[in-house]
Amino acid sequence: QAHVVESGGGLVQPGGSLRLSCAASGFTLDYYDIAWFRQAPGKEREGVSCISRSDDHPYNLEPVIGRFTISRDNAKNTVYLQMNSLKPEDTAVYYCAATSGVLDHGCRLPRGGGYDFWGLGTQVTVSS
Repeated sequence: QAHVVESGGGLVQPGGSLRLSCAASGFTLDYYDIAWFRQAPGKEREGVSCISRSDDHPYNLEPVIGRFTISRDNAKNTVYLQMNSLKPEDTAVYYCAATSGVLDHGCRLPRGGGYDFWGLGTQVTVSS
């Protein structure tokens, strides 16, 4: 059964870095636009970053601009989220999702669109 799996989360001190991975199984990631989301306790899920399949152009959303970088390695069928200068407010469960739709520069789906695959998430905790 096709799915995506996130990994790479953990406990890190403020100012530290982590690299999350989103590995696809059963389908080819480079035919999809990919987005990273996060959800902190008691808060709504929010988009973090996304990458286009057409040109691998990355888009980052506030408040991670300048700190997080999304990239893909089609040979490994994996998308990454490099997170630097982590802050306690970055603490959340991070999810990746793949869509056959086309995400805009704000990582928004077209009207009526949806994500084809969601992972179960990986916990990121930023604390001293």
